[in-house]
Amino acid sequence: MNEINKNAHLLPNTTLSYIFANNADNEIGSCTGTMDVLFKRWSSPINYICVKAYRLMAIIGGLASLNSKEMPHILNIYKMPQLSYGSFDPALSDKTQFPSVYRMMPNERPQYVGIVQLLQYFGWTWIGLIASDDDSGESLLRTLTPQLLLNNICIAYKEIISTLKMLWGGRMQMLEMVERIGNILETMNANVIVVHGGSRSMAFLRMTLYSHEKVEMKPKEKVWIIMAQWDFVSVYPREIFPLKSFNGTLSFSLHANDVPEYEDFVETLNPNESTLYYIYWFWAYAFRCSFPIFKLYAHTANCTGKERLRSLPGAVFEMGMSGQSYSIYNAVYAVAHALHAMFSSRAKKKAKGVRATWNLLNIYPWQLHSFLKHIRFNNNAEEEIFFDANGELTTGYDVINTITFPNESIHKVRVGRLNPQATEGKQFTINGSAVVWHHKFKQIQPQSRCVESCRPGHSKIVRQGEQICCYDCAQCSEGMVSHLEDEDHCNKCPEDQHPNKNHDHCIPKHVVYLAYGEPLGIILASFALFLSLITLVVMWIFIQNQETPIVKANNWNITCTLLISLLLCFLCSFLFIGEPGKITCLLRQTVFGIVFSLAVSCVLAKTITVVLAFMATKPGNRMRKWVGKRLAVSVIILFTLIQLGICALWLATSPPFPEFDMHSQTTQIIVQCNEGSAAMFYTVLGYMGLLAIISFTVAFFARKLPDTFNEAKLITFSMLVFCSVWLSFVPTYLSTKGKLMVAVEIFSILTSSAGLLGCIFLPKFYIIILRPELNTRDQLVRKQYYAT
Repeated sequence: MNEINKNAHLLPNTTLSYIFANNADNEIGSCTGTMDVLFKRWSSPINYICVKAYRLMAIIGGLASLNSKEMPHILNIYKMPQLSYGSFDPALSDKTQFPSVYRMMPNERPQYVGIVQLLQYFGWTWIGLIASDDDSGESLLRTLTPQLLLNNICIAYKEIISTLKMLWGGRMQMLEMVERIGNILETMNANVIVVHGGSRSMAFLRMTLYSHEKVEMKPKEKVWIIMAQWDFVSVYPREIFPLKSFNGTLSFSLHANDVPEYEDFVETLNPNESTLYYIYWFWAYAFRCSFPIFKLYAHTANCTGKERLRSLPGAVFEMGMSGQSYSIYNAVYAVAHALHAMFSSRAKKKAKGVRATWNLLNIYPWQLHSFLKHIRFNNNAEEEIFFDANGELTTGYDVINTITFPNESIHKVRVGRLNPQATEGKQFTINGSAVVWHHKFKQIQPQSRCVESCRPGHSKIVRQGEQICCYDCAQCSEGMVSHLEDEDHCNKCPEDQHPNKNHDHCIPKHVVYLAYGEPLGIILASFALFLSLITLVVMWIFIQNQETPIVKANNWNITCTLLISLLLCFLCSFLFIGEPGKITCLLRQTVFGIVFSLAVSCVLAKTITVVLAFMATKPGNRMRKWVGKRLAVSVIILFTLIQLGICALWLATSPPFPEFDMHSQTTQIIVQCNEGSAAMFYTVLGYMGLLAIISFTVAFFARKLPDTFNEAKLITFSMLVFCSVWLSFVPTYLSTKGKLMVAVEIFSILTSSAGLLGCIFLPKFYIIILRPELNTRDQLVRKQYYAT
């Protein structure tokens, strides 16, 4: 009022005045007080205002929920603007029922969102809930409880506290209430308790905490989260304020900013000079002194008026502007700006020649509504003040951390902000590192959970019949992972990753193929190269000795073709080593099938040639005309072309291609060749096996022919080795995976090829190199003679 009346730009030549009335503690008192303010105070009968000196334009009040509806019902009759700074009753937001009510605080529902976000920020999932037994408490339970459950926050216990007046008649009932609350706080293991309710309903909680702290010397060391409905610091008498219990409290408070010169103004207050309502009563009991002139005997010493408010403990008086004080401050300014706007509007009409006057007798409270609804101004704290569509301020809430000290001093620190007008994601902010916790927690963030958190690598298993916050932990199964604490279920890693040992992180899989640089690749490549060199040596020896009888006797052309095909068999092993590509995948099995079919066809041609050559030696036998190069070449070309056609059909219909096998091994990505068509792959192998069986059969029946012309024994043994290798290859190949599968095929290629090379050519190589005396025409003729 002092600021406004001194402001030459706001309501010039107009003085605002005020009157105080008691905020009654019951509905009857509220009705009586309201009528007294409207009429009786001016000695006027009901519905008549006889005093013409000034108008009552608005009422500012902070009402408890019990009587918050009584005044509006009466004042709505007279369309009197009512600016409430203390009532959170949700019914007052109904503009149809209460059109004249303006609330100098935001809607309480954003607090519910703030509570959930605050609990989530600190990881508290197991909480207690204490609410008042009124409409506001019912609204809290109806709205907040589902939000808590939706965010996996459980209520360990829930206590509804009746208001003080309901139990005022029975001392025993009061003691039972205090005892019940104390037992709940003693037995429940939740470290965090959310409190919602007005100062009257929470009187029992304060009395309980005081009893445990001062009488039983067992302060309730909890984290109290107090909603804005209860200004828990403002306590009378100050002796029953439980300092230790409320140390480290977090509270949602009506938003307040520092107003310049406010503390200086408070410092000037003096009961001997001030006309503030009840200042003598407050002064006497705050400073424990007496005012005999007003018959106030609070203590033996008399009040001097020179006592300093700054010296009072924080539990008795706060020097800074509280949230409620800030709301009252803005309410007074809102009325002043609305009046100024109304007077300015009248002045404009007068300037235009419209009949208008500044006479206070011509203005009425209901005319102020249209200006209050649209008022928008910046206060002295440089904050914009305006009402939303529901007649409420949108200033939000502050999160206050209260620290108490043994000397009854209290320090309040703003550690967070709840601003519904902020952008999405920034509506709730908090500085957790600035919070001072109760000394019990030794400045370590308190925990409030039903059970210990499940570590990463585990998932939750809810206990049967208990709340979702009470659960057991199970380690993630093979191939599954959980990155965070308290995961509801484990998840699979991406295809190219696998879980680590603890199942709490995904790590990249190793790319695996049979490489030249690893031991197995080196061994197989060396083995293939060694056998290729041996084949070249054998070929060179045979070329050097092609005119000798033993080489001529075994069909040099077929022998040379067989040696070349065996060399290609050894060399095709290199197609299976190294990282598979498009070309290598196309060539691997087809080249292997063709060159092996060529080799087996050569063996079959040698076997048929041996048989026909023996039969041709008999007199009068017609088989002589079949003996020659054309038959052997025809056999080799025919059977090789058949395999070539199968491979061509394979490449045309479903060719092999490189692929990444991410599922066969948990920790590896296998780079392999997909055969495209398994049927064609096994057709190639089957055809090659068929040739080998035919060759083995023919050679087996021809094994007893005379030695001079006979390679059948050697071919029989070589085909036996060949068939044994490839028969054992199939089950072994199917039972292995990855690079071992490739290694099995390379080993089978090298072993079977080496069997053919060794069994067919080693005896001849032995004779040529070590027993040249046996490699003569006379020796062959002598053997022929004995054979006949």
